[in-house]
Amino acid sequence: MTTEKTESSTAPVDHLRFHRPHAHLNTTFGNDKFALRAEAFARFFGTPTFLGAQTLIVVLWISLNIFGVTHFDVYPFILLNLAFSLQSAYAAPLILLAQTRQAARDKAQSDADAQHREALAVANSERQAQAAKNTAQLLELLEQNTRLTEMTKNLTERIEGLTRELHDHMRQTQQG
Repeated sequence: MTTEKTESSTAPVDHLRFHRPHAHLNTTFGNDKFALRAEAFARFFGTPTFLGAQTLIVVLWISLNIFGVTHFDVYPFILLNLAFSLQSAYAAPLILLAQTRQAARDKAQSDADAQHREALAVANSERQAQAAKNTAQLLELLEQNTRLTEMTKNLTERIEGLTRELHDHMRQTQQG
């Protein structure tokens, strides 16, 4: 009795196949140097480092002008207000753009995940159908095996009966 080893010839599965069509959405502003720096700047706005640095600069600015160390922006700090206005003029569009692109990336990710889940569901359905088919074949084979076992039993009983009759007949002919 020989056993055969079946080698799996399936190709490796590309788990990112649903995400690749959306790769162009990975960077918010594009892939050039300016775009990468703009995205990094937009991400930096909400960090504790940025908030701490900005607070420190404002405190120094106001302290230097109030205590008379310098007089480049005296109370009511018009230059500081202009700096904040300029900062917000650039920050707001960058942040809105980043949010819009992030929403696009999130939607693309969600779509890709949905496609992946659908592909898994289809593959699972196919496996279940194959398992049901294999189960039906196994039940059919078991039924055939049962019939063959009954036939073998009947034939064995018949052979035993014929053998007994033959032995009885031979005994009778030898005695008689």
